[in-house]
Order: sequence, then C-alpha cells, then structure tokens
Amino acid sequence: MSKKERTLSPAERKRKEQFQVTCEEMEGKGYRRKDLTVGVLRANVMSLIVMLPFVALAGWVYLAVNPLGSFSIKISFGGYGIFLLALIILVITHEGIHGLTWGLFAQGHFRSIQFGVIWKSLTPYCTCSAPLKRWQYLLGGAMPTLILGFGLAAVGIGLGSFWIFVTAQLMVLSGGGDFFIMLKLMLYRPTGQEALYFDHPYECGLVVFERDR
Repeated sequence: MSKKERTLSPAERKRKEQFQVTCEEMEGKGYRRKDLTVGVLRANVMSLIVMLPFVALAGWVYLAVNPLGSFSIKISFGGYGIFLLALIILVITHEGIHGLTWGLFAQGHFRSIQFGVIWKSLTPYCTCSAPLKRWQYLLGGAMPTLILGFGLAAVGIGLGSFWIFVTAQLMVLSGGGDFFIMLKLMLYRPTGQEALYFDHPYECGLVVFERDR
C-alpha cells in the first residue's frame, strides 16, 4: 500500500492476512510478484480520461439517431428520486456482475467472491481471492460496463429515451476505473512463462505472480 494507508475494515484486515499467506506460498513456489494497483483518487481521475471518448461517441450517436427536437428531458420531482434509486441499484448490480463473472471461473467459484466498500470515497468493490487467467480477469473487469454501460446506452438510443441514455452514460463513467486497470494489465507483459492473476483484496487493481516453468 501507499504510505498514506487507509483504515481497513475487519473483513479487509482478514483478507489482507490471508493474502499475505498466499503471497508467501506463491513466492515459495518460485513466483515473482508484480503489483498492478492504483490509488482510488487516481483511478477516479483516470476513469474520466479513459471513458470520455466513449461517452462522447455515444452522445454523438444518440443525437444522430434522436435529434434534439424529438425528445423531452422533463422529469417530475418523484422521477428524480426514481432516477437516483436506479443509479444506486445499478452501482450495486455493477459489483454483482464482477462477482458473477469471476465466480464462474474461479476455483471455489462464488465462495471466492467477496464485496466491500471504501467508505472514505464511497467506493464499493468486488474482489476474488482465487487466481484467474489473464482473459478471465479482463472479462470480469469489463462485463459490468459492457452490460450496464454500452448495452444500456444502445437501449436508450434505440428507444430514444434520454434518461435511460443518461443513466447508461453514468454507468460507462463508473466503469472507468475498471477499464484503467484493464489497460494497465493489457500493457503489462509478463517476463515469466507462467502467470497467475490475483485481484487485490482491498486495493484497486491486481497482483500478478509469474515464473519460468
């Protein structure tokens, strides 16, 4: 972790202890450790940079299909409440999709999946304690944004629904941290012939263990 460590919850402290044991076991088997983690603040800033091109492209497509004069953005006070509730539900669903996807591939399946919240930044997260293959980790990282972001945006464009589209755009932005971590992973080239990918138990990102066969 960085020098300015945040206070861990009891569940996070337990996961940290378990992960330290895992690290010792992996290093005892000859694996080298490489951390691909990022601070929450940086992840939030980079998420905007990474996802803005996608947001802009989707906005252009929406306006091309649904000209400004063809829809209304009026909404009642109660509608705003429903909109906020929908966002909260979708944020929770986002983490659930991470867990569902990784759980399909992980040893131990859904017993390897846990959830938490970084309360200081109100950031919910999902973590997988079992090792994954590179493509499995990438798929689990991308799936929530593919479904709740790009998929929902396509629905909003097709229906000409401004509020569905806006919700989808917010979901795209919320997946920016995931995409930034995925970008770090895709740019990383393991030096060993064998590599295992562990989601970090309480930080944003993952840890790669690699070795020569």
